[in-house]
Amino acid sequence: MSNIAFLGTGLLGGAFAEAAARRGDTVTAWNRSPDKVRALVQFGVIAAATPADAVRNATRVHLILKDDAVVDEVLAAARAGLLPDAVLIDHTTTLPALTAERAKRLAAEGIKYLHCPVFMGPPAARNAQGSMMVAGPQQLFESVKADLAQMTGRLEYLGERADLAAVNKLFGNAMIIGISAVLADVLTMAQASHVNPEEAIKLFKLIDLNAIVAGRGTNMAKGNFTPTFELTMGRKDVGLMIETAADRPLAVLPLIAQRMDQLIAAGHGAKDCSALGIDAVPPR
Repeated sequence: MSNIAFLGTGLLGGAFAEAAARRGDTVTAWNRSPDKVRALVQFGVIAAATPADAVRNATRVHLILKDDAVVDEVLAAARAGLLPDAVLIDHTTTLPALTAERAKRLAAEGIKYLHCPVFMGPPAARNAQGSMMVAGPQQLFESVKADLAQMTGRLEYLGERADLAAVNKLFGNAMIIGISAVLADVLTMAQASHVNPEEAIKLFKLIDLNAIVAGRGTNMAKGNFTPTFELTMGRKDVGLMIETAADRPLAVLPLIAQRMDQLIAAGHGAKDCSALGIDAVPPR
């Protein structure tokens, strides 16, 4: 079994630490709020008073922190206790540019570092489900691949470009947040129309969202905006949606309407409604 440390034991970090202890690893953890670490003692996790104390005997150090500034702050505090061959596994959602800078700086200092953001919540972390992406030196990834595989249902190595997992994490979160915002507007329309909200959500069993991403999304990425649902018609429908919601607050539909109006004014009205992305991927 491994001797590992977790720096950051919020909902996700605490779940990871609990799962590792249950697997039989020797787990030491630190968190800025001591109560969150003490809550893990019942699972066999050793509570540390400082980041340096937490990493002192760890061959693998997992970071699950708030943002780039906290990652750099905690790493600086941990340096005094870090073993020369310890591998830093950073699960924090971070800015790609700062992730690349951090990886370059740590490499120059002889510190082993992989960026490994995840798509999972606490229950998935406890049960080794969800997905984990990895970016960084391939040889270093291979040395911890088996250990990381125990933490997730799907492990994806994206390559040696240090910021690639950070970029893809933002892609995924954008989709999650975007879908949540559209669902909020659907529920707002349902409320205005006196439709049971659970019945409104059931509609999406009739729509293959994966096929939409695979088909329309691929066409967008290729710059193919051949119309199957014209932008002008989409704009008409968005207008109906906004009118249906009446004076209730909407999360994204008014902004979509505004963007459609800009594109129609620019002469793109006869293109597919996916032309919403035309400035990101110019048409071929």
